[in-house]
Amino acid sequence: MPYRAPVDDFSFLMDNVVGFSHVAATDRFAEATPDMTNAILTEAAKLAQEVIAPLNRAGDLHPAHLDNGIVRTSPGFAEGYAAISQGGWLGMSASPELGGLGLPMTLTSIVNEMLSSACLALQLSPLMTQGQIEALEHHASDAIKGLYIPKLVSGAWSGTMNLTEPQAGSDVGALRTKAEPNGDGTYAITGQKIFISWADNDFSENICHLVLARLPDGVDGTKGISLFMVPKMIPDANGNPGIKNDLRVVSLEHKMGLHGSPTAVMEYAGATGWLVGKEHGGMAAMFTMMNNARLGVAVQGVGVAEGAFQHALAYAQDRKQGKAPGSGAIIEHADVRRMLTTMKADTYAARAITLMNAVAIDMATATDDAGWKARAAFLTPIGKAFCTDVGGEVSTMGIQVHGGMGYIEETGAAQYTRDARVTTIYEGTNGIQAMDLVARKLMDKGEAAFRLLEEIEQGAETARAKHPKLAEAVWQSAETLREATEWLVSRDNLNDRFAGAVPYLRGFARVLGGHVHLASAVAGDAARQRLATFYIKRLLPEHIGLLAHAREGADDLMAISADELAA
Repeated sequence: MPYRAPVDDFSFLMDNVVGFSHVAATDRFAEATPDMTNAILTEAAKLAQEVIAPLNRAGDLHPAHLDNGIVRTSPGFAEGYAAISQGGWLGMSASPELGGLGLPMTLTSIVNEMLSSACLALQLSPLMTQGQIEALEHHASDAIKGLYIPKLVSGAWSGTMNLTEPQAGSDVGALRTKAEPNGDGTYAITGQKIFISWADNDFSENICHLVLARLPDGVDGTKGISLFMVPKMIPDANGNPGIKNDLRVVSLEHKMGLHGSPTAVMEYAGATGWLVGKEHGGMAAMFTMMNNARLGVAVQGVGVAEGAFQHALAYAQDRKQGKAPGSGAIIEHADVRRMLTTMKADTYAARAITLMNAVAIDMATATDDAGWKARAAFLTPIGKAFCTDVGGEVSTMGIQVHGGMGYIEETGAAQYTRDARVTTIYEGTNGIQAMDLVARKLMDKGEAAFRLLEEIEQGAETARAKHPKLAEAVWQSAETLREATEWLVSRDNLNDRFAGAVPYLRGFARVLGGHVHLASAVAGDAARQRLATFYIKRLLPEHIGLLAHAREGADDLMAISADELAA
């Protein structure tokens, strides 16, 4: 079915729930006026609906493939990428001094969600390039910025990130790729990288790889890692692609989903690279790109959820089965209605969380305020994990709405699930996101968390006049979350925190979802009020069991031995 961008939801959330007016009121983002915002949403929706969405099935059925060392992309992807780049969408948040538009990350995130709903496999390429642009802006020399960023912004060149190796997945510090000084300011990069998204294509003039490698004097672990720009084609004196660098695509992975996105094994054989940032400071530089990508992946989860929901809704409105009242379509059955409403309510909550995160990033950028920085950092793992979980759950539920036909590939329902699955894994698995939340993100003794909880409770107090029962439920959920947070902060043994990290993150997201739905009920029409009632009465109560799990610690869990699990 055709994709329809949820422009009304984006506008409503920005105007009434996530505080985008604060962003537009800053000097940094003063150009993000309502008229400009509306124009961006309208044009991006048109691009996603009319140009990108028709490519989704082609990418799944006709995967990218390797042809004599050259990656051949799926039918129509070159034209789709050209439409994205020519529209200026790649450089929305990039610096105007380097060819970007300097717009808020909130707007970039909205556009990325639309493109993800339309065709996730293609959208992953612009996401990688956007992350590289941000990393270079923060850490690269002026010479590298001046050469690479305008090319990346224009879409003439595209970017990747190279972290993972066969023996070094989540443990990045175990990498073996070497960087030897050439004596002329460049370095010879040697090693193998795996799982490299969009490592090559047949429509960019050059592919710019950011590669983590270890200098000869680099210590073991992450503290000895440096970051290098290693282009496919070495730029000549005029900044144009010159001779081919000593790197190659060894093979492409045969994946469960995202068939249109080439995922490569890369080999670097003394390839010429340039240092980005300080020696041995590679992880700090790469984390800039990864944090951008984590919000981007959260947005991907929401995008897939929206696409899967629309697909299932169309089928449920048309499919006649059983003794359904009214139209006679399966949407009239209570259980199908439950699934569809769950899909819509969770997608809406996840969307709001990504926009809250983006607003915090924009405010931190515009004001350099430590409080906004802390909020952005705190919301990042919640958004990445919860929103990608929602993408997987909603798309799986979409298959269930289709019944037996959901298991048949020709309906297209299964593609959403297959494409979404990796989002819970790449850019840091969701378990690692949860561990980061309860460890590093609570190093402030819970200050950022408690500030969020205060806002949730203040919102509930404001809502009592219109929706007393819903407000009380959200207020009580915030209190339960406060108690769980206090318990975690009091645990010196990190394993006690880690044992309940995933349910804690999920419980926090559930409460945030109640908060945004309640705010939507206060500001919205009867339809938004009914959706909020469904979420708060039926989905929010899950936080009770989740947070009880989070407070159990590690003793009983770790008492179950590996031998017992294998028995």
